[in-house]
Amino acid sequence: MFRQSRQTRRRFLNLIGAASLGALFPGFGSFGSAQAQSAAAAEQLVNRAVADVMSIINSGRSEASMLRDFQNVFRDYGDVPVIARSVLGPPARTASAAQLRAFTEAFGIYIANKYGRRFREFIGSTITVTGSRQVRSFREVISVVNQPGYAPYDLRWFVSDGSGSPRFFNLIIEGVNLMISERTEIGAMLEARGGDIDRLARDLRAM
Repeated sequence: MFRQSRQTRRRFLNLIGAASLGALFPGFGSFGSAQAQSAAAAEQLVNRAVADVMSIINSGRSEASMLRDFQNVFRDYGDVPVIARSVLGPPARTASAAQLRAFTEAFGIYIANKYGRRFREFIGSTITVTGSRQVRSFREVISVVNQPGYAPYDLRWFVSDGSGSPRFFNLIIEGVNLMISERTEIGAMLEARGGDIDRLARDLRAM
């Protein structure tokens, strides 16, 4: 986890996080419905997601069992197709429907496993939603993690109802932007596989 010594970096990344989405989503200003989505709806979504996350990590079950449950969290509360297309970048526009479908499914497993392991570090913590703000056409829901032995830190959720109902499409954990970091990592993985999306999808399932 990133700690108090990185507060300056955290504040800087929080400032650039929303602005950087313009590069991830061409025409991002039209993504979602800016006024239709209420603060209450976005915050309720995050509160439900947080309740499920805390129930999973405090269950005492095996890691494998927890990670399967985290796949449900991302499926139920996250807009995985939007996240998958955005992190894949330009290749998403030339991929076949079957390739994009396979990549999205594999990415959903990969992202749930990766961030499920990160969320397991919150055992014994509390996560409290403190409010939200409108940013372009989505809402940024702010929550605070209180973890024994550490200073409180932010966990921010970007929520849009562009898919028909509120879903989170990005997380910022102590200034680390999921969307930006995953686009970099997925891009490097794809390049290492010679641009082969099918191979990338197969490999993501095993990570």
